[in-house]
Amino acid sequence: MFYSQPGLRPRTWEASSPEHKKWVEVFKACDEDNKGYLSREDFKVAVVMLFGYKPSKIEADSVMSSVDPNTSGIRLKEFLDIVRKKKEAQLYRSEVRHIFTAFDRHYRGYLTLEDFKKAFKQVAPKLSERIILEVFSNRKMNRLCVQPTAEILRSLCKFDL
Repeated sequence: MFYSQPGLRPRTWEASSPEHKKWVEVFKACDEDNKGYLSREDFKVAVVMLFGYKPSKIEADSVMSSVDPNTSGIRLKEFLDIVRKKKEAQLYRSEVRHIFTAFDRHYRGYLTLEDFKKAFKQVAPKLSERIILEVFSNRKMNRLCVQPTAEILRSLCKFDL
């Protein structure tokens, strides 16, 4: 559940057959002229259909710059890979949010050192207090103060429990 290096993501996630089928259908619906690829605008519509938001110019530029320069857009295989990665990231963020919510028993939006110790005593009773303190104070904050959600979540991903 926790990863030993910052920035690591969970193992590769694979879409279920119905979900994969939906992605292909969205690709085909957005490829109105049956070109075999999605243009930048087609891609934006597909993201809205699948994820419910319009990608920013930066996101669209990033995706378009990563496709094969010999094509005029995003082919189905590339599209499916992009969607799978976005879904993985979405699931990862959801998992991290779920973990934090379990730790934040008082629904304050932050954890105190005592909250942190209690949580780890339940999920990793053999973990040394030194490691717990290191995780909590990772951002060079006083270990008795409260840390906001994002700080704790970033710290949690650095330790293999």
